[in-house]
Amino acid sequence: MLKDMMSHFELYQPADVDNAFDLLDQYGEDCWTIAGGHDSLGWFKDRGKTPSAVIDLAGIAELHGIRETSGGGIDLGAMTTLTEVERHPIIQERFGLLAEAARMVASPQIRNSGTMGGNVLQDTRCWYYRFGLACYRAGGNTCYASAPEAMNREHAIFGASRCVAVSPSDPAPALVALEAEMVIRSSRGERVVSAEDFFMTPAVDIQRMTVLEPDDLLTTIRIPGTWAGANFYFEKVADRGSWDFPLVNVAAALRLEGDRIADARIVVGAVECIPRRLTDVEDLVRGRLQNEETAAMAGAAAVEGAEPLRYNHFKVPLMENLVKRAIRDA
Repeated sequence: MLKDMMSHFELYQPADVDNAFDLLDQYGEDCWTIAGGHDSLGWFKDRGKTPSAVIDLAGIAELHGIRETSGGGIDLGAMTTLTEVERHPIIQERFGLLAEAARMVASPQIRNSGTMGGNVLQDTRCWYYRFGLACYRAGGNTCYASAPEAMNREHAIFGASRCVAVSPSDPAPALVALEAEMVIRSSRGERVVSAEDFFMTPAVDIQRMTVLEPDDLLTTIRIPGTWAGANFYFEKVADRGSWDFPLVNVAAALRLEGDRIADARIVVGAVECIPRRLTDVEDLVRGRLQNEETAAMAGAAAVEGAEPLRYNHFKVPLMENLVKRAIRDA
């Protein structure tokens, strides 16, 4: 790809969602919606994406802000910044897992403008795909990252179906752990999809990361009060302390009754194309004591069936230890 300047496009800045839907319907797949812009501008500058129209959502007031809902939950506007999520007192009090996950994204400067919706919707960071090679995800017939000589230390150890790219989001596993729901709107109406079902596996559609259609907007992330005030654990391991995407991250929500684990939701990121919920591990730890023995069993069970590539074998013990710490220390 050329790395010189962006291709020409028409920029639109709608004031409300109805205007945005009119533009989406008008331009169809030839337009691009932009939130914080960090992922989008990289695509444009590298000429990996060349839309004829760009729709900037920053001016739509209803997509911003954090609102309490009945039952102790909250609604996050998709354009709410990561810094707002990180610092909001209600999120810190009830859903500290999400506040911590937001705090681990990139750098303070990026979190000040990067949005929650943009973060969970960002495309995979696989450099073969980003460099413009005709891989499966780009419409070709090869996965360059899975070749024997490929550099694939950041790639998947589970769920590969031709493509071995992973989701790069830190908040995404936390949203799945908290049983969040994604409110999606278009000119056709509204639908609500659980965060767990929002992310798309390559076996379903290899060219999409989420269930969003070209004319859809993610408007709200709805977090119920189900896990408010639970015992939480979030940890991210990356090559650098800031600016970097996860090698592996883990988000866990536990409910304790005395020393026993009454219920659990455990989700690991950057090991599969989607946030990987560990339902077998949840079943294993439910009803057991929260101790070293249970944690060790959980860690071992978490990595069963892993299929590492040439350069990412380290993800197996790394994931095992992160899950172990999550169960032990939540």
